[in-house]
Amino acid sequence: MRRSNWTPSIVPNDDQTVYLVADDFGRIGRAWREADLEATDLETVVQDLLSGEYSNPIRVVAFNTAERWSQDVSEDIAREVRQRCDLQLTDIPSQLQTFVDRHDGRDLKQLSLRSV
Repeated sequence: MRRSNWTPSIVPNDDQTVYLVADDFGRIGRAWREADLEATDLETVVQDLLSGEYSNPIRVVAFNTAERWSQDVSEDIAREVRQRCDLQLTDIPSQLQTFVDRHDGRDLKQLSLRSV
């Protein structure tokens, strides 16, 4: 018999890693974006980022309840976005530029060479 205060779990039933994107909506605030359960895998999230599905992403987290872990994967996602754009010889989409610059971790300063 069901209890009256029972609510269904939002935790995935199977052993899968879920990726969620936090987006900045400016004056109205920041939020974790709603996503279909089937659309929270790594490839879908990267494709959604590249296609402009997120207006101003600020963070990406991954978690796997079966394995009992969670992690900020923003740096990994930023590098993947940059790599895909580099391979396709395209610019990073403008809505992702700040995210990639913030999380990529690459030092983009040009080193000067000394004359001999």
